[in-house]
Amino acid sequence: MTTYDELCSWVSLELHREVSGFNSDQVIDRFRQGQRLCQSNDVDVTVVRCGLDEPVCADIEADSASGHFCFFYSTLFSKVGLRLPLNSFEKTLLTELNVAPAQLHPNSWAFIRAFHILCTHFGVVPSVNVFLYFFEMKKSTKKVWSSVSGVEGRGLLTLFQSSYKNFKGSFLKTQASP
Repeated sequence: MTTYDELCSWVSLELHREVSGFNSDQVIDRFRQGQRLCQSNDVDVTVVRCGLDEPVCADIEADSASGHFCFFYSTLFSKVGLRLPLNSFEKTLLTELNVAPAQLHPNSWAFIRAFHILCTHFGVVPSVNVFLYFFEMKKSTKKVWSSVSGVEGRGLLTLFQSSYKNFKGSFLKTQASP
């Protein structure tokens, strides 16, 4: 059997070793109590137990028995207010940036959510081109996660006073409910 290390040799060792604490039904149930993951009651998402040795960089194809899934850090739902399914702006932006949801640092998701909320408040349709006028992608070979930060001289939102911490090891394996 092929290992995650072999399938994802391009992924940093830190991510290969990052496994989730959401590895039992009890932990998942405690998180789900009072926690909304979806935009409406019509749509629901199943949170599947992560394997004890399943890293956040696990490949969908490597675990075809459980079907298609996507990882999200739990703080995105509990602190940032992300809801599934992702809206068209979020999906288009992820595609343009060529990243998976778990590859973006939670601070970057906060910028994305704040931009979307700001546009909605002013009755403007959120646009990837406008977002990328104010923000840029920062990929570093030394860092594990990709980050979005403000373009110098084009400040729209101020920097957070502190960075999200302790989000590692708290990722959810999500699937659309059948």
